[in-house]
Amino acid sequence: MELKVWVDGALRVVCGLSQNTSCQDVVISLAQAIGQTGRYVLIMKVRGTERPLVADECPLQQLVQLGQLASEVQFILRRNGSVLRNGPQEEEISAVK
Repeated sequence: MELKVWVDGALRVVCGLSQNTSCQDVVISLAQAIGQTGRYVLIMKVRGTERPLVADECPLQQLVQLGQLASEVQFILRRNGSVLRNGPQEEEISAVK
């Protein structure tokens, strides 16, 4: 499965996810793909309300729990710390799991 995540104003697609892929796995995949180090948090935004996901939460399970509201969800990767740019950006990213 895949997850669409907004990163620095660009929509990224993380591929290869399962129901058990954690938020931490998604964050690591995205940070590596954009070539930036630092601290990140994955935000789940539904109808204007933002909620940070903890490392062991599974984004796809969150979507299932929301049912019909799942189509209104946006995931956003937000940086919380210092940044070092290491490489080019990629549009499609494979998850760790």
